[in-house]
Amino acid sequence: MERSLHSLKLKRLQNLLRQVRDDAGLRQVDLADKLASPQSFVSKYESGERCLDLLELEQVCSALGISLQEFIHRYEESER
Repeated sequence: MERSLHSLKLKRLQNLLRQVRDDAGLRQVDLADKLASPQSFVSKYESGERCLDLLELEQVCSALGISLQEFIHRYEESER
């Protein structure tokens, strides 16, 4: 049961990361350029193949023009 709950939360996080990028009008490669990372970095965390740590999430949010606090708020709202 715990694994299933974890999987659902991870899927919500992946969806939100993709949605915020789309809302910013950026392709994966555009965001990767802003992060000075390869496009595969963005692809892997959006697909759940890789997890972001807090500092990486903060960098991604900054590159997307959203505060970490706003991102977390949107994540919490997606749970409802």
